[in-house]
Amino acid sequence: MKVLGLSALYHDSAAALVDDGRIVAAAQEERFTRKKHDASFPVNAIRYCLSAAGVGLDAIDHVVFYDKPFLKFERLLETYLAMAPRGFRSFRTSLPIWLKEKLFQKKLISDELKKLYPGIDWTQKLLFSEHHQGHAASAYFPSPFDEAVVLTMDGVGEWTTSSVSIGRGSDLRMHKEIFFPHSIGLLYSAMTYYLGFKVNSGEYKVMGLAPYGVPKYKQKIIDHLMDLKDDGSFRLDLRHFDYLTGLRMTAEPFHALFGAPPRTPDQLLTQEHMDLAASIQAVTEEVMLRMTRSIATETGIKNLCLAGGVALNCVGNGKILRDGAFDQIWIQPAAGDAGGALGAALAGYHGYCKQPRTPVKGDAMQGSYLGPSFTDEEVESQLKEAGAKYQILSDDDLVKTTARHLSEGRALGWFQGRMEFGPRSLGARSILGDARSPKMQSVLNLKVKYRESFRPFAPAVLREDVSAWFDLDRDSPYMLLVADVLAKHRIAMTPEQEALFGIEKLNIARSTIPAVTHIDYSARIQTVHPETNPRFHALLTEMKRITGCPVIVNTSFNVRGEPIVGTPKDAFRCFMGTEIESLAVGNLLLLKEEQDPALKLNYETAFELD
Repeated sequence: MKVLGLSALYHDSAAALVDDGRIVAAAQEERFTRKKHDASFPVNAIRYCLSAAGVGLDAIDHVVFYDKPFLKFERLLETYLAMAPRGFRSFRTSLPIWLKEKLFQKKLISDELKKLYPGIDWTQKLLFSEHHQGHAASAYFPSPFDEAVVLTMDGVGEWTTSSVSIGRGSDLRMHKEIFFPHSIGLLYSAMTYYLGFKVNSGEYKVMGLAPYGVPKYKQKIIDHLMDLKDDGSFRLDLRHFDYLTGLRMTAEPFHALFGAPPRTPDQLLTQEHMDLAASIQAVTEEVMLRMTRSIATETGIKNLCLAGGVALNCVGNGKILRDGAFDQIWIQPAAGDAGGALGAALAGYHGYCKQPRTPVKGDAMQGSYLGPSFTDEEVESQLKEAGAKYQILSDDDLVKTTARHLSEGRALGWFQGRMEFGPRSLGARSILGDARSPKMQSVLNLKVKYRESFRPFAPAVLREDVSAWFDLDRDSPYMLLVADVLAKHRIAMTPEQEALFGIEKLNIARSTIPAVTHIDYSARIQTVHPETNPRFHALLTEMKRITGCPVIVNTSFNVRGEPIVGTPKDAFRCFMGTEIESLAVGNLLLLKEEQDPALKLNYETAFELD
């Protein structure tokens, strides 16, 4: 039985295909269209998934959409009616879009599928999953657990903003929910907006900025913005927010509470902004910890699965792990809306079609390497067409040469195997660097990624060596857990350095792997496994052999505002538009100094800022 899952028409459109319970393929539409967070119907992602399965659309038994649009419209309408006459401007803006497009999505989706395969009445094959039901399915069914509590948290689905489900065998049932407008995701997004970053993309920046501040506003947020209970449930004081009826996230009482209007994107970050970031991060962690402690006590279940946009808060995830309420934690790598496509497919397969789970070794995500791949012949054809100069190396020579380049301080583009599904590059579409270099973080941020200097980079580490470098003794294959660098690798700050202003501490080496050590000695860890990514594992093994260090910098292969590269041509353009010095695409190696200078591009201003 083949089930195709779709997320689309809001943000981060994607498609995923499940065949007899096995996840065959999954990809975000943005990787094909090159439009960040593309919300359009995922035609390209669908075509890829079908190609990966070797079938046509006529072989699909069911198509499952990740939302129920009538429930979402109900929430929109009831909210406006409850708040009337406030919010008429927002209502007038959104209602025509709903009446023209979103309310009748069954027809819209069916019409789009007919364009791909006109001979089928798609309304008979089309199903709809509730948003958080899909998130829960995406977390539980691929997990390695036969029994688990599933916690989902995001901005909002139809009505639900947080949910707890119980999974046992092939059965997944909703246990309890928190409903709109009370949302930890929207609270975090409101502070993201207040700090001058874009909602639905800038939340990563707030999390990265938080360690530079002190959470001195944590209690103020809890006292004035929310009513937080011991079990983690809460209600927001809606007077402070404008997302119900307005076209912005925060209202005047919010600004008065913190003594200033929202920061504009061009305004310099101050210590006050860093303290606010630290405070909202601390509140979010408090909510996550109260929730997980409560549901662990209530259910007695020892395994926890996480999904939804808030599950991408890897700092909070790390605190849940160390808190010990659960023995094991598994987090869906595509935890946001793109992962809703996979959740919809799995909810359709197991929930609607009542199909059993297929036992697998480890989890069923296959390292999240579920996207397109290219043969060396396809790579060579694309690079020739682009005018690239390259050499073709054996497997062994490629690994040895690129490891040497890393050890010499070169920034390396790494394009290998199947593309990752989800927001993280995991060693398939990555930019790599030497973690031992005290300059690598600023070089990659300012000269390669063209983004804020404070944003941290993640370490990729051999799984067998993770506990020798970090306070972590388990798998973290999806870069979704934060842990501290071990004390033996740290470099203590002097009193003079401690007295520096937040951002001024950035360029002070905090450990023997300074490029991946945040100012609080933390790191967002990816463990690399030979079973899921043998070539990446071989690269780290060679790096360890020649330097003694099994840790490298791993960041996504793109610049600020650009989707992660999807094809060899995309990789070459990014290579020529940045100061990446070496590029490995399959077995082809490119050096910047050997390329035609006329092909150089300016990527610094090529994309809209995120």
